[in-house]
Amino acid sequence: MVVKIKGCYVLKPSTPTLQGTLALSEWDQVGTITHVPTIYFYKPDQTFAAQPDTIANILKDSLSRALVPFYPLAGRLRWIGGGRLELHCNDMGVPFIEAESDSKLDDFGDFSPSPEYDYLIPTVDYTLPIHELPILLVQLTRFKCGGLSLSLTISHAVVDGQSALHFISEWARLAKGEPIGVMPFLDRKAFQDRTLPAGNTLGLDHSELDHPPLLLGQSDNIEERMKRTTVAMLKLTKQQVEKLKRMANEGNDYKNSGTKRAYTRYETVAGHIWRCASKARVHRNEQPTAMGVCVDSRSRMQPPLPQGYFGNATFDVIATSLAGDLVSKPLGYASSRIKEAIEKVTNDYVMSAIDHFRNQPDLTRFQDLHALGSDQGPFYGNPNLGVVSWLTLPIYGLDFGWGKEIYMGPGPHDFDGDSLLLPSPNGDGSIVLALCLQVAHMDAFKKHFYEDII
Repeated sequence: MVVKIKGCYVLKPSTPTLQGTLALSEWDQVGTITHVPTIYFYKPDQTFAAQPDTIANILKDSLSRALVPFYPLAGRLRWIGGGRLELHCNDMGVPFIEAESDSKLDDFGDFSPSPEYDYLIPTVDYTLPIHELPILLVQLTRFKCGGLSLSLTISHAVVDGQSALHFISEWARLAKGEPIGVMPFLDRKAFQDRTLPAGNTLGLDHSELDHPPLLLGQSDNIEERMKRTTVAMLKLTKQQVEKLKRMANEGNDYKNSGTKRAYTRYETVAGHIWRCASKARVHRNEQPTAMGVCVDSRSRMQPPLPQGYFGNATFDVIATSLAGDLVSKPLGYASSRIKEAIEKVTNDYVMSAIDHFRNQPDLTRFQDLHALGSDQGPFYGNPNLGVVSWLTLPIYGLDFGWGKEIYMGPGPHDFDGDSLLLPSPNGDGSIVLALCLQVAHMDAFKKHFYEDII
């Protein structure tokens, strides 16, 4: 694919905003702190397609206005020692790139993530010091057929998926001339000022803060990090999802128990993915394996975080098992391990973890810097994986005035074990798994993924 850059603009808030330093919570500074991309494809009607400059101008004008309430996105991060960051609100702005391509939307087929997406998503130059890196970058690409793509890449050190989608949806509202629906709540003290109850030492186990297991016989994961990977988009119909739920809940006597509940759609499908990955990777029975689970703590806190809390409020926990148990026991076992990890995330558990981070002299070992080319930090490749859920997020229907997207999805996924569950855009109850695995394991995974639904 040939993509030509036609212009690059730095957009700033349309009116002056607060200047100064915004302290980040511990949650902002652990896990992934690099940029995360998303991409939307549109097929505007002929009125808009014939006026490409109109689309660009609408986007640029509305983005400048959106950066007034969401002004931290126009700032820059900076290191302050001990592997810690703070956000400098200085209105340095957001790069907005205009590009064009001779390709057509039809060339993308089913829009499965591919290396070609790299040309449609803004590049972040991680060789620059962090205080020079934009927090948000945007690219508008026009195609020969009149279609277009709009992509964003946004720093995970500033927002999580829920907050990123909040910003994008409000930007679209402003583009259509509508008022903001929910103002962002920017004060991270909603998290930072919370403390554990007096005298509550808890002593909770935070195994999720340890690095996940290595392959047996290996002393590091450098070799696994270097292996070639490939991406697949695998669909499960509503009927297949329901069948997996029935399989997982066999023997789970939740209807006659006051404490048990049925395994959720996520716990069921993620358990199935975990089992299939261990089978495809041909793990030994005694191989420890971990699955990373991302839990939104907004409603789990007491009291819940304010509506529109703008920052990171997701908590990464890990489910663990021996591979032999995963593959030899029924699906419900894998689901039970995931459910147990999720249900640990209570207000006290989150506060205990934050307390743990506050007492760390350096946060570097808890940060995933893989996009920076580092071989340090957590690695959820073989023998592990991460399954992030977008199943309940409002990811579809983003209309800037020329209609809803014809496709929305993640950008390139090129890290072994990286996976994402997406709901079907047409609301038919099906699920799409965007999965990255080593090339050597993908065919076997696909085989188990469908054959094991018996």
